[in-house]
Amino acid sequence: MTASFLATRLTMLVVTVLVASLGIYGAFMLAPGDPATLLVGGARKPDPAVLDRIRAEYHLDDPFFAGWWHWFSGCLHGDFGRSLVYRDSVGHLIGERAGDTFALVAYAAVLVLVLGTAIGTVAALRGGRTEALLTAATSGVMAVPTFIMSVLLIWVFAVELPWFPVYGSGTGFGGTLSHLTLPAVALAVSWVGYVAQVTRTSVRTELRGEHVETARSRGVPESVVIRRHVLRNASGPIFAVSGVGIAGLIATTAVAEQAFGIGGLGALMIDAALKQDLAVVQAVSLLFVVLFVAVNTVVDLVSAALDPRTAQGGSR
Repeated sequence: MTASFLATRLTMLVVTVLVASLGIYGAFMLAPGDPATLLVGGARKPDPAVLDRIRAEYHLDDPFFAGWWHWFSGCLHGDFGRSLVYRDSVGHLIGERAGDTFALVAYAAVLVLVLGTAIGTVAALRGGRTEALLTAATSGVMAVPTFIMSVLLIWVFAVELPWFPVYGSGTGFGGTLSHLTLPAVALAVSWVGYVAQVTRTSVRTELRGEHVETARSRGVPESVVIRRHVLRNASGPIFAVSGVGIAGLIATTAVAEQAFGIGGLGALMIDAALKQDLAVVQAVSLLFVVLFVAVNTVVDLVSAALDPRTAQGGSR
């Protein structure tokens, strides 16, 4: 991994976050109605004195870029403003709910990595009917939206088979694990299918490589061939796709949180949008963008470390 590749990826991260912050702030300023009225939750007849105080506090009368920089620089220092609907600081609201979201995404990410790579590897190595069956199954689950999968899981594992709770995030490690199992599965299942498909293709490609035939002709044990010459070489594209999947989990976590009553960041953003609390919507949207871009950047850097040709291609 070259220094220019690292610098390029980090520059792209910063530029993406800046552009996204401009878009988020601009959408707030361009929304119909008075921005000050929106900040108090869209009240029909707010007190004019309150509106004047809000305009001064949030610099709403400043030029666009001056107002954006005031908001964005505050976010960089952890000051996301104050929610006038929840009557609390936005940073405190985010801090209270971030743990549930991160736990859900981490659980789903483990499922994507473990199940996706395992299913794809087994399909490629076994071949025949096993490969056909697993390929058909993973292709099917890729087409199922998170919300539909959530409804199916609730019906099967909470109504017909009351094995798992379906509301809240639980307390303690065991309770949290039990409560987050169904939402994590609902969130991860489509990405499990996608990672399995890519893993199967990558492993299949490596199995047909000349280096594998050479190792076998030299009498290298099959287990060593699979581990050193197949799986290791196939790990680059598998990790890249898995990383994209994990970033995708961040973008869709709100669906699972709403379906299973988890009070995470996604549910907070939806609830704030319904209440027209745009200060919260702005902050959570920006946080999701930062997390999404950061995960993708880490994936690019690790992929370049696993396969230097990636970095060379990116530099060119």
